[in-house]
Amino acid sequence: MDVSIERVSRGRAQVGECPVWNALDGAWYWVDIVGNTIWRLDGDGRLSSWTTGEMVTCIAPARDGSLVAGMETGLFRLHLGADGKAGGERLAAPPALGAGMRFNDGRCDRQGRFWSGTMFMDMAARRAVGGLYRYSDAGGLSGPAVSGLLTQNGLAFAPDGRTMYLSDSHPDSQQVWAFDYDPDAGTPSNRRLFVDMRAYPGRPDGAAVDADGCYWTCGNDAGVILRFTPEGKLDRSIAVPMAKPSMCSFGGTRLDTLLVTSIGAGQDPLDPWAGATIMLRPGVQGVAETPFGG
Repeated sequence: MDVSIERVSRGRAQVGECPVWNALDGAWYWVDIVGNTIWRLDGDGRLSSWTTGEMVTCIAPARDGSLVAGMETGLFRLHLGADGKAGGERLAAPPALGAGMRFNDGRCDRQGRFWSGTMFMDMAARRAVGGLYRYSDAGGLSGPAVSGLLTQNGLAFAPDGRTMYLSDSHPDSQQVWAFDYDPDAGTPSNRRLFVDMRAYPGRPDGAAVDADGCYWTCGNDAGVILRFTPEGKLDRSIAVPMAKPSMCSFGGTRLDTLLVTSIGAGQDPLDPWAGATIMLRPGVQGVAETPFGG
């Protein structure tokens, strides 16, 4: 199936990440991690941006109109100001978030609890010190629920909320795991290999789950988005014009649009697609994201 691709961003993101559809205001959001920027695309096609005081790595809309974000020094609640700056307060930070580390990929579970993982930023150091954490206003910060991660990524939840997916995109790992997930307690268990991405093109970066329960992962370095069935079988591959797609997310009023971010840092400066954010319609629907707070 051929899909048409539309570029929706301006310029080149250094590390575009974490696209999310916010049904509360009918807009797309994503971040440029190294650019310390949050972007928004309104329904009328208008782009807006806000700068942050440090790297912002992942975001989730909250019910009160703010954003919950993973950043360099912890988890924050951010407010997007009229002055083009995003400010707020730090909610929590794990003791293990030491020098040279930051949060990375994250999103809310189906109950509105925020999950995000940490990583050591110098990937060449091969330090498996990352962990996966859960945060809620009622329960605060807990974890790590998973430890020993090199580059935490690919967090997603099945439509019924009873399976959690997680990947490690570091070249030394390239694994995607599935967990049984207790939606009441908010705890994963029974970790098992879901996909060994060394058998497929690209490293497993950010991911999304569609209404059929299939897992979509960006094949970083390979310019593809791969769809795996709940049984871990590859059933579809979509080529994209960026070599380093970083995360995909379903949204739009019908949840039938896939927004895909990418990484421009380290890419050919003459490549017009490096660091672009694109929109496409793959012919399936996604699952609505639950805002932080339930």
